[in-house]
Amino acid sequence: MPDIKAIQSEMRGNKIDGWLFYDHHHRDPIAAHILGLGKNGMATRRWFYFIPSKGEPRKLVHRIEQGALDGLEGNKLVYSGWEELHKNLPKLLAGSKTIAMQYSPENNIPYIGLVDAGTIELLRKFKKKIVSSANLVQKFEASWSREQADGHFEAGKTVDRITREAFARAAAFVKEGKPLTEDQLQQWIVDQFHAHGLTTDEPPIVAVQPNNGDPHYEPKAGSSRPIRAGDLLLLDIWAKLNRPGSVYYDITWVGYLGNRVPDSYAKIFRVVREARDNAVKFIQEAVAKKRQIHGWEVDGVARKTIKKAGYGKNFVHRTGHSIGQEVHGNGANMDGLETRDDRKIVPHTCFSIEPGIYLPEFGIRTEVNVYVDEKEARVTGAIQQEILPLLA
Repeated sequence: MPDIKAIQSEMRGNKIDGWLFYDHHHRDPIAAHILGLGKNGMATRRWFYFIPSKGEPRKLVHRIEQGALDGLEGNKLVYSGWEELHKNLPKLLAGSKTIAMQYSPENNIPYIGLVDAGTIELLRKFKKKIVSSANLVQKFEASWSREQADGHFEAGKTVDRITREAFARAAAFVKEGKPLTEDQLQQWIVDQFHAHGLTTDEPPIVAVQPNNGDPHYEPKAGSSRPIRAGDLLLLDIWAKLNRPGSVYYDITWVGYLGNRVPDSYAKIFRVVREARDNAVKFIQEAVAKKRQIHGWEVDGVARKTIKKAGYGKNFVHRTGHSIGQEVHGNGANMDGLETRDDRKIVPHTCFSIEPGIYLPEFGIRTEVNVYVDEKEARVTGAIQQEILPLLA
């Protein structure tokens, strides 16, 4: 159940008259998370749930799905035809003018922009000012509970161990002259997840050069490359505990199938490591001093480091993403490139810091997770300081 009083207090502090949740065919997972609806139940007709900044919530549902919101408090209005829907919407929103929805101006933050343009047009016809719920989502959906944070750290220990074992497995196969492909190592990692109580919606990235020059390379059975001596091996691994409400842990490490890492690889790793560390330091200092910062500012710190080294055009994605019940969560992203994410970094949220440099011959990325509370920001797992020489 949502904490109605906390939501109302936050809206009043931001001069918002109400938060309107709307869904059809389970298109808005944010609404499902915040309202505690899950993905069960039919949603073949539109429903609306309105939390005003003062007073009792109200709901509007279709007559043939009247029970859709029965688990939520508030008075119920019903409709059948579109004329009745249009008649009841002003009643639902009575007394309010500025209304937050899962809407992002110009779709600048696609994670938030879930309400269709037609619904926005309809509400504006009723003289309502629609504003983005982005900062409300940051506080009430992206923020972790104590149990979720504990689960993240627990999952992280297992993921870190499996990552080390995956590198060791690749090294052992190379030493013994046994064949091993990217997709075979990927499947071994997934099997380890299942064996140790972890789950993931998508399998990890296992990539040797030049495939690791593609940030979202996906190894496929029958077409992925063999892992051999002299290869630079990148592992991007994410997973969470296999229980309801769990949140992800997401890291990227690189290793070299040899006993001495070539200077060309080591040089690039030093640049991305410096970008990562500068971004983390910027966040930690801001939190310690209680200085408010935004996602785009963090991206700027990391990007400046890489540009200074002459590789700006080779850093082709944002510095980091929100982490939640989905590996790409709905909170603030560390992004000043793909979007200008101006959401504030708030306590009890977590995100990745993962700068990378991608060249035609190879790519290198280093990734850590940063969790923020009221007093500090901290990296939640092991931190790679150099490329691992796997055959040393």
